[in-house]
Amino acid sequence: MTQYFEIHPLNPQVRLLRQAAQIIQSGGIVAAPTDSAYALVCRLDDKAAVEKLRRIRGVDDKHHLTLLVRDLSEIAQYARVDNQQYRQLKSVLPGPYTVILEATRELPRRLSHPSRKTIGIRVPENPILLGLLEELGEPLIGTTLQLPDDDHMLSDPEEVRERLDKQIDLVIDGGAGTLEATTVVDLTGPEAVLLREGRGDPSVFGL
Repeated sequence: MTQYFEIHPLNPQVRLLRQAAQIIQSGGIVAAPTDSAYALVCRLDDKAAVEKLRRIRGVDDKHHLTLLVRDLSEIAQYARVDNQQYRQLKSVLPGPYTVILEATRELPRRLSHPSRKTIGIRVPENPILLGLLEELGEPLIGTTLQLPDDDHMLSDPEEVRERLDKQIDLVIDGGAGTLEATTVVDLTGPEAVLLREGRGDPSVFGL
């Protein structure tokens, strides 16, 4: 049975965040609100949970999963960031952007793109998700909640519960999300490359 927590979108209840963090730490997969659509998240180091997350989402290892971190200081542990990239990121994060960066050796190889050795990274602007990351004290790995054969992302927590009951461990109801994904920008080359335009304004990267 999938658990269901109603958490205040602006002032998250610490007690519920702590319970959600315990579910993740014990290997659970959680549907959580972000600053765009809902996402499926699990522990970075939990291989079985990551594989299950990929199965639910219907994606293989060539699909970039996203590392969700609390702030810019955590990015440098898992991805290579030069001074120019750091200045760019500092001006837009937290916010609805996913940036593709070259992974460091700190990141488990199974989480980076198999041929490019890259990872998508986000600093979300959502009090619930930031509070959950704070409780955990470590990043989460996640992916936008869009099920196989669907042409839209899931942003209604009640629909998430209905469609993923018994497949995931917890749905966090933080109110309705949006149907817009994040803007995805590849920063691994000499120039930024726009891979997907979403909620975030790509012009901040000169695009």
